Amino acid sequence: MDDLNPDRKKFISWPVVALMDFVTVIGFDDIIYNFQNQGLAVVTTWILMLFVFVVPYEMIVGHLGSVFNHDGGGMTSWVRHTSGDLWGYICAWTYWVSGLPYIVDVANSMVISFGWMIYGNNSLSDKMSNAMFALLTAVIFTIFIFVEHRLKNALQIFSVIGGGAMFIMTILYVIMTIVYLGKGGAPHTQPFNVQSFIPHVDMKYLGSFALIIFAMNGSEFAAPYVTEMKDAKHDFPKAMWMLAIMTGFLTVLGSFSLGIFFNAHHLPNDLKMNGSYYAFQKMGAEFGCGQFFLYAFAITQAIYMMAQLAVLLDGGTRMFLSDTAKKYLPAGLTKLDNRGLPINGYWLTTAICTFIMVASATLPNMNSIFNQLLNLNGIVSPYTTCFLFSSFILVRLHDDKYPTDFVYIKNNKLAVAVGVWCFAITFLFATLGIWPVDEKPGTPTFYHVLALNIIEPLVMLVIGAVLPLIAKYQREHSHN
Repeated sequence: MDDLNPDRKKFISWPVVALMDFVTVIGFDDIIYNFQNQGLAVVTTWILMLFVFVVPYEMIVGHLGSVFNHDGGGMTSWVRHTSGDLWGYICAWTYWVSGLPYIVDVANSMVISFGWMIYGNNSLSDKMSNAMFALLTAVIFTIFIFVEHRLKNALQIFSVIGGGAMFIMTILYVIMTIVYLGKGGAPHTQPFNVQSFIPHVDMKYLGSFALIIFAMNGSEFAAPYVTEMKDAKHDFPKAMWMLAIMTGFLTVLGSFSLGIFFNAHHLPNDLKMNGSYYAFQKMGAEFGCGQFFLYAFAITQAIYMMAQLAVLLDGGTRMFLSDTAKKYLPAGLTKLDNRGLPINGYWLTTAICTFIMVASATLPNMNSIFNQLLNLNGIVSPYTTCFLFSSFILVRLHDDKYPTDFVYIKNNKLAVAVGVWCFAITFLFATLGIWPVDEKPGTPTFYHVLALNIIEPLVMLVIGAVLPLIAKYQREHSHN
């Protein structure tokens, strides 16, 4: 008779929420990107950031998710409750739009994964023009919006398969590294000593921190699903702990393993774009398995990227439209179809993503395009994460108004200090991220990338400012 009960609800378990979140937080690529920026010193950076940023950050998300466990808008709900409707809209817009360069980046990565599956090497960039690369990326968003629109439960299916497979591949990489060292294999990084793990602090190092923060943030993407958990106030924090442990394992051991199979002092120029494939290709060569590991990873990467696109398009658009004060948005944007999906919101996503892709396609080659789009995430995404910490600070300053079963740091003054610390370092490194770390200072490409790093975020902000004006115009003219 249970099935006839209209109140019966299908809940999402906390391990599934953790895996859905893991898909958006960290992947093998994140380790590769930062390995190219910092070499083996990134191992030290990851360990440091795990304690001073990741654990506080994910526990703060757990605390806020427990306080507002009946709200489906995630971070936008938290900001609206703590700072009012206008700030709720500003947060919703910046949070949503800051995810768009990453959606472009994920779609790019899918094109590259198919290139490796088809050719078995890195020749895609030689065979494809910048315009074709941009066009294929735009086609992928459109297909995904259609799949997202039609396929029920696509999100959970993709996330569990993609997140689980990516974690298994990375564990496999770490295990194979231990086996390789155990049978007497020498690290490819030479010299491989304590000095190699000590960061060299300069502008490039500081500028690359934005990408470290970007790699580790995103756990609040699971917040809209807090309303779909059976016992959210207890289970959501559990999902955050599982996420923090998986993140720590992946980043520290994964980066160490890369230093075994690559020479950290002489890395390929296109490591950010093709490094994950090189890593599994090299491992196959070391163990006499040919291209087996490479193809296994390319398939995993494609599924993982599909999962990311599904979660990002759905979670981000829902977060923007579900709980934002409607008065700030044009009527057409908030319209839902018969399945309750904000289809016009998806199309706006596609339009802005296409603008970002076309603007970045003006760079001289595919590698520069890929790197610039990737680093753009390190600028816009951490700025948005600042809203999360400001909400936590306000909740702890008025903790009598925000009771919760899960409390991160019992002492309010210490909790506020931790919130301020996380806010300050996130804002600082987002600003330093504008500095192009992949181009030689003083070259035309360096200034081209610097201009894009400033212009693209500004255009996103301008669109966000125009939407409330359109909404206001619609309201004033609907009464006439």
